[in-house]
Amino acid sequence: MYQNTKIAFTNLKNNKFFELTVICVIIISALEIGAKTFQLSSAAISITSLLDTFITVFFLFEISIRFLTEEDKKNFFKSAWNIFDTLVVVISLIPINDSEMALLARLVRVFRVLRMVSVVPELRVLINSLVKALPQLGYVVLLMFIIFYIYAAIGSFLFDSINPKLWGDIAISMLTLFRVMTFEDWTDIQYETMEIYPYSWIYYMTFIFFTTFAFLNMVIGIVVNVMEEEHSKEKNKNEPSMSELKTEITELKKLILKLDGQHSK
Repeated sequence: MYQNTKIAFTNLKNNKFFELTVICVIIISALEIGAKTFQLSSAAISITSLLDTFITVFFLFEISIRFLTEEDKKNFFKSAWNIFDTLVVVISLIPINDSEMALLARLVRVFRVLRMVSVVPELRVLINSLVKALPQLGYVVLLMFIIFYIYAAIGSFLFDSINPKLWGDIAISMLTLFRVMTFEDWTDIQYETMEIYPYSWIYYMTFIFFTTFAFLNMVIGIVVNVMEEEHSKEKNKNEPSMSELKTEITELKKLILKLDGQHSK
């Protein structure tokens, strides 16, 4: 009985229609959360409450199927995505009304949208790539901070008398440089300093070259490189290894020899 139920649940979990249904429920959950940010009528509030209950029960059913079909139950919680999904589902069971945990329950329901990442493999590859790229990105960010610090100190010394609101101290100068890096009306800042220092455009051009062009391209290159490695790993997981192929070939040879022996008799 248990084995038949497990096989049925496994078939259901691997069913493409069920996977599409999970994605649709996640999208509906996102729309339901967005709808609650508007002023709704009493009828609409009742509908969203029923919809929220259905979504919670459906996610509980879906995570239960995934847990029951896992061969080794300990391995289920070795996956960070499974832990995240389980926490979201469990905390979603907290009743929103008349509860001290109401705010936490509402906030966790927002994170239901992130379940799309755990359901869609391509999104998981993107997130895993970003996480694995963080150690390498840390050095780039550190180097960028050093450049920011140097240019902010220079800007504070040179342009403080021109506009103290933008260059009053090194902290404010770094915020101003972030505005320059993101091209948010940075020419207004440049032209203001060029009235006193005509060659201050060199300061801005070199800063933009180092940060926007050089460092951001380095960040993109690191992320793309890690993404390619992750895609290769996923591809290798889905393909049989050489040892598995050798084992299958050996078994086929044994079967052929056995059949030849039976025919010869």
